[in-house]
Amino acid sequence: MKVALIHDWLTIIGGSELVFKEIASLYPDADIYTLVAQSETIEKLEFKRHKVYTSFIQNLPFAKTKYRNYLPLFTLAIEQFDLSSYDLIISSSHAVAKGVLTHSGQVHVCYCHSPMRYAWDLYHQYIKDSGLNGSVKSYFVKLVLHRIRQWDVISSNRVDYFISNSNYIGKRIKKIYNRESVTIYPNVAVHEFEVSEVKEDFYFTCSRLVPYKKIDLIVQAFAQMPEKKLFVIGDGPDSKKIKKMATNNITLLGYQPFEVLKYYLSKSKAFVFAAEEDFGILPVEAQACGTPVIAYGKGGVTETVIENETGVYFNDQNVSSIIKAVMFFESNMKLFDPVKIAKHASLFSSQRFKRELSEYLSIVASDIK
Repeated sequence: MKVALIHDWLTIIGGSELVFKEIASLYPDADIYTLVAQSETIEKLEFKRHKVYTSFIQNLPFAKTKYRNYLPLFTLAIEQFDLSSYDLIISSSHAVAKGVLTHSGQVHVCYCHSPMRYAWDLYHQYIKDSGLNGSVKSYFVKLVLHRIRQWDVISSNRVDYFISNSNYIGKRIKKIYNRESVTIYPNVAVHEFEVSEVKEDFYFTCSRLVPYKKIDLIVQAFAQMPEKKLFVIGDGPDSKKIKKMATNNITLLGYQPFEVLKYYLSKSKAFVFAAEEDFGILPVEAQACGTPVIAYGKGGVTETVIENETGVYFNDQNVSSIIKAVMFFESNMKLFDPVKIAKHASLFSSQRFKRELSEYLSIVASDIK
């Protein structure tokens, strides 16, 4: 059986790239296709035996770092890959990877991290945060995203089987594409963390500092609780804005290596998470350390955090709701046993992911004539 693997782009390593790495490990001789790739990323993902093919976007000016500027070309580029000789196509998609062209003798399985968020759920927020509303450029961007939405729905019919990374994303797949999906939770490297039963007197959050992550709300909440310490790891476009909000009890650490992240995850009283995420790897990593999670109660996190056992939820994305959740947590800390929390996190291991995915793919591959 000849297998092709597709991922949107391989320029940095995030959650979806780590999922793709595990998918690729199941098919060490498969060919890989992606819009744009960086050699360092390919090396870190250990794609040694795989042949990696990129699109024409790879050769455009500054494409390796400014590839998002070529968004209007993404749909065209993904359709240029000739996959006609493969039996099984597996796409790992959060943008356009699922839109590759296939024929009736092939089976196409899409592991969907999310339908393209800035074209759907985050469309209005993306336009607003980009400062495009009312500008001449905004009309061009809106037209491009309108056409991408049309293409996105049409191209969903090229997929034979959808796998969602959470039930939350499964509902979005149903709403946007009117397609059913099977949920296989992504791999989390829980084996790289150890349970810490002794916690220190601080809270912790970590994220890329972009608007939808809502780190600004967490910082504002702790600014109103000067007796409680908060450490923040991450950088991004909102860095300056968040720095202005930080008070003396809040320490912004910027980007930090894994060992530093691991320390704060394991030693904090709780990990605070305010985003509405598709899945949310960091809350699982925190739990792998035996650290409870204080999270916004929507999105994939509701499937990984057990209320009043491994964490607590707040119902609204605002400062007062976060403050109330922190107060509730401190009044009920006896509910949270680090060993039990870590045991729950083990349900999201890489071994479990590979086993479930392999079993599922072996079933659907039987459709190949």
